[in-house]
Amino acid sequence: MSGSETHVPKRGPAAGFEETVKDFWRSRPVRPVAGRKFAGVAAGIGYRYGIDPTVVRVALVAATVFGGFGVFVYLLGWLFLPQEGDPVSAFEGLIGRGRASSSPAFAVMLLILLFPGLTWTLSGGWMTDGTGLIGFALMAVALYLLHRNRGQFNRPSMPTPAQPAAAFSMASAASTSTTTEGGWDPLAADPSAWDLPNASPSGGLPPQTPPPPPAPPAPRGRKSKIGVATFGIAVLVAGVGTVLGLDGEAWFTPQHVVGLTLGVIGIGLVAGSFVRGGRGLIGLAVPLAIVGMALTTVPFENFSVKGGVGDLKATPVQVSEVLPEYHRSAGDIDIDLTKLPAGASVSTKVTNGAGSSTVLVPAGAEVKVSCETGAGDIDCLGQSRSGVGEEVVDFTSPGTNGQKITVKVENGVGNVEVRRG
Repeated sequence: MSGSETHVPKRGPAAGFEETVKDFWRSRPVRPVAGRKFAGVAAGIGYRYGIDPTVVRVALVAATVFGGFGVFVYLLGWLFLPQEGDPVSAFEGLIGRGRASSSPAFAVMLLILLFPGLTWTLSGGWMTDGTGLIGFALMAVALYLLHRNRGQFNRPSMPTPAQPAAAFSMASAASTSTTTEGGWDPLAADPSAWDLPNASPSGGLPPQTPPPPPAPPAPRGRKSKIGVATFGIAVLVAGVGTVLGLDGEAWFTPQHVVGLTLGVIGIGLVAGSFVRGGRGLIGLAVPLAIVGMALTTVPFENFSVKGGVGDLKATPVQVSEVLPEYHRSAGDIDIDLTKLPAGASVSTKVTNGAGSSTVLVPAGAEVKVSCETGAGDIDCLGQSRSGVGEEVVDFTSPGTNGQKITVKVENGVGNVEVRRG
């Protein structure tokens, strides 16, 4: 981090892994004071490698939402990247390698915060199943490749202290003596009174040359098409994922489709940072990240786009009229089983993506019931739950007439009610 360092890493295949890592540490980004949003980690990385800091911020937010490792990476940068004007980082100042503007107590606090951040990353964070460590490794590889290809740009340097001027030297004395001797006039006459026949019209001054013409403006580079290409691929991925989900592929849930689309946009943002394009993708990534966070925070396991939209009411009077499953993507479902013949035993399932589901069962029947909702109220034969992600209500209510009814109700969002008629 010294201003006298002129080390330049090898380029291309000659730049080995160890050489690149060492050069990254020698010329690591500096957290600026101006232009920062919080601690300046994203701004420092963006300025260091000539990319838009907003891209780095979006990547860190996406890493926090999907994997939880964005916070851990930010804390690492806060601890090991020096602040503008400091010769060392907060950690180096803590171990006595130099003086940093951050106090030792603050550096210790950052070190302590690293441990819960690392635990959060290894456990998968908020919304993933153990992918935090993989995401952290991918971000480290991306930073390595970024330095390997753009490490020669904007290399930071610390200002060197100015050398104090000598009070007296033989060179200055000789120069003064020469000037005095050359300008000595034995007659002590005023030079302005001299009348020289060959005096220059400009008063003895050298002729003035006209200033050079201004340089022509630099031609505008070709507009990058990375944004349009990424948008097209993202739409294609989202469309294919939605179709596969509608076709019954269990993995292609709305959460996974949004995650795949965000992944494509993230790759486009990284690629666009190298060719100075694709900034418009940020406006698409931010709302998608919010939607993804909402979908993964609230349990929508039962939400589906299959089954149609609208209210569904059914009152079967024969066992053959009872469907194996009543399903809606959005709407209210009301099933009345009280009109079935006495002694008839049936089993059915009610699945609703968003809306209320109500099932009416015979008063004297033995009912085996299972009720579940991602967000809403549950009232199943006297047992109630309310909230988000509540446990499943599953029990058997005894009857008196020998009739047996099996009902399973699953809601994504909405209220669930099973009662006797």
